[in-house]
Amino acid sequence: MKSLMTNDANEKRAAAEWFGHPRGLAFLFATEMWERFSYYGMRALLVLYMVDYLLKPERADTVIGLSALKRGLEALTGPLGAQPLASQIYGLYTGFVYLTPILGGLLADRWLGRRITVALGAALMVAGHFLMASESLFLFALLLLIVGNGAFKPNIVTQLGGLYPPGDKRRDRAYSIFYVGINIGAFFSPLVAGTLGETVGWHYGFASAGVGMAVGLAIYLYALPNLPPERPRREAPRAAEASPRRALLGVALLFLPSALFFASYEQQGNTIALWAEGFTDRRVDLLFWQGEIPVTWFQAFNPLMVFLFTPPLVAWWTHRARTGREPPTLEKLTFGCFGVGLGYLVMAWAAYANEGGRASWLWLALYFAVITYAELHFWPMALSLFSRIAPESSRSAVIGLLFTTSFVGNLLAGWLGGFWSSFSHVAFFLTAAAVAGLAGALIAASRGLLRELVAE
Repeated sequence: MKSLMTNDANEKRAAAEWFGHPRGLAFLFATEMWERFSYYGMRALLVLYMVDYLLKPERADTVIGLSALKRGLEALTGPLGAQPLASQIYGLYTGFVYLTPILGGLLADRWLGRRITVALGAALMVAGHFLMASESLFLFALLLLIVGNGAFKPNIVTQLGGLYPPGDKRRDRAYSIFYVGINIGAFFSPLVAGTLGETVGWHYGFASAGVGMAVGLAIYLYALPNLPPERPRREAPRAAEASPRRALLGVALLFLPSALFFASYEQQGNTIALWAEGFTDRRVDLLFWQGEIPVTWFQAFNPLMVFLFTPPLVAWWTHRARTGREPPTLEKLTFGCFGVGLGYLVMAWAAYANEGGRASWLWLALYFAVITYAELHFWPMALSLFSRIAPESSRSAVIGLLFTTSFVGNLLAGWLGGFWSSFSHVAFFLTAAAVAGLAGALIAASRGLLRELVAE
């Protein structure tokens, strides 16, 4: 009888799993994939749209609130031309996208629950993407996207961790798989939204991002029965549950290094896009394809390399783990920062070697390869780390707080991007490399304290 019961339990578990993981992982993977399709598709167009179209004098005056925003920014930075203003708006948008998750985490943990908050955030983002078709409502559309992302992002990440019981070793691998889903969406979005925006019309590109987000919302609603059950709101933490103090201290120690990491890393959609447009020889002459690479397609290089590099990298870590030689999380984080710095040294050399001309697109390919390999050592590891050490009762809020490091980093990225027009390209890329190198040095310097907090 006991054997029959065990077999029945195993059969039920197998039916509830796909490829050794809970079915919910596949649905969250697909939902996040379409959300990232919408985000990166819109992001690939954003700076180009502003510089080449929206901020032209005849159109800028029609954008509600733009003149007030420009005056406020100029009070802090001095006069802003179209390119520096576009970089500042880009930095504000991508920055606030990563500030609002702390509010979304608190909203879910204390009142609405994670399911309702994710669905609400997705619906707001659908509306925001379609509103991008209205030039006068441009800033309002960005606001909807910011608020919607804040409700969506921390709670879907937390639901992923909730699919696995404490101590389940599949959790880290699940976050790596989830990260591949993010980058599949990010890979196809510049090819679809970017191509539509550049060749058919800006608003067609933005509308395709809205369609992608609507598909993600539909998948999420269908998946609700396969997701972790809601914890009752206002539930008191269990006596055996850990205090959030350790996780909060860890976030505090990593806050500045993570912000500096993103200040350098997030130039991809900002100044790197401008380099690709104005200073890169994008001609390709191959047997199977000849032509010029569209500017927005370069935004697909990073996500393509993420899902090419992730399987062998995870297999390598697994192999080293069997002999007890897998690098600890903190070493991976440090390596990630220094690796991003190395990517910008590649770009500095490209600018130096091709001063006054156009650099081969292969330099950008090398840059993206280096920065992607570094990225895989940083952000997915940070998410997995804090999902593991944060207590259940405040996990969404802690993950949301971790996302605020990206908020500060993206604000810094926008500020740093404002120097693109005044620095030489060599000096700009060396500055970006120094920022990432400083992040790695700070993690290395505080490694002793961090090791105690994360129990490594």
